[in-house]
Amino acid sequence: MQSVEYVFEEVVRIYDTDAQGIAHYASYYRFFTNTIEKFIHEKVGIPYPIVNDELWFVMVESHATYHKPVKLGDKLTILLTPKILSSKVIKFDLKIIRKGELTTEGNLTQVAINPKIWKAVDIPNEILSKLA
Repeated sequence: MQSVEYVFEEVVRIYDTDAQGIAHYASYYRFFTNTIEKFIHEKVGIPYPIVNDELWFVMVESHATYHKPVKLGDKLTILLTPKILSSKVIKFDLKIIRKGELTTEGNLTQVAINPKIWKAVDIPNEILSKLA
């Protein structure tokens, strides 16, 4: 089991919720993506997901399991653990905690591509070393 690499705080906003004030399933992916974006910016120091003209990170798989709903105004703690699956693929494991209780867990898998040819490419070593 890998240790948590990054912790991000978030609040459930009105645009995250349905008419009952419960977060819509798509909002959890916003929480996940915001956490990854902040992690990449702070720890790796690069733009994300468009790094430059020759390196983008694109989503190839996503998964979430909803254990308990989160509601408008809830303060969330999102825990992120990156895993390097290959020289081209990164998987981010995420957990959402509210008041010490696990509400959601999931993962997002991304592939590095060259957008000019739309093919997978190796993630540069200087980026991989900061993710590992």
